[in-house]
Amino acid sequence: MNSNILQVKNLTVELDDEKIIDNLSFDIKKGEFLTILGPNGSGKTVLLKALLGLLPYLGKITWSDEVKIGYVPQGLTQIKVRNLPLLVEEFFSLKKIKKDEISKLLILAGIKDKTFLKKKIGNLSGGQFQRMLLIWALSSNPNVLLFDEPTTGVDISGEETVYNLLYNLREEKKITIFLITHDLNIVSKYSTDVLCMSRDNVCHNRPQEVLLPEMLERIYKAPVKYYQHKH
Repeated sequence: MNSNILQVKNLTVELDDEKIIDNLSFDIKKGEFLTILGPNGSGKTVLLKALLGLLPYLGKITWSDEVKIGYVPQGLTQIKVRNLPLLVEEFFSLKKIKKDEISKLLILAGIKDKTFLKKKIGNLSGGQFQRMLLIWALSSNPNVLLFDEPTTGVDISGEETVYNLLYNLREEKKITIFLITHDLNIVSKYSTDVLCMSRDNVCHNRPQEVLLPEMLERIYKAPVKYYQHKH
């Protein structure tokens, strides 16, 4: 597989007799930051679940032999999850993460609040909650992270914190990132690659080749504007 950490060939996924993904092919190299774009219902979450082997599919998905995956699914910030009567440290104990490892991961996640572990999950800010989930995913020492819209329900400052953390993980630990987001600004600032998904248009290219008005209009079926960050 050379430097590829993932190769996808002719991937097709059907759910309830409806073809959600049709003959998709792409590959990702180790250490890249792939952002997955597309309108709702275009199959982005379905793709991640297929890559994880959670859904039946046709075609071929080939991960490199040494791959270890961390996954944070969409929707875990919903009220029914946040209202669990757990402290942060009790949440981590469910996975039997050692205290010294938690300490290292807290530093890695940029958490300086010494009371963080004693806080109730429901009292965390959106950014703190997502950092907690990231620590959970990182506790398995992955070299690949899959994130499905990690800033849903997070304020703007929390969004920047989460995305900066993902970028730093890639820069410092060479972790390969797969990120689903609707934020086009994130694409221009952080991504090395973009996978665009819609029912009749699929593209895989560098951000500068995708963030063009005509390309975005084809994907979203409407004019799209974004403000490009200067990195």
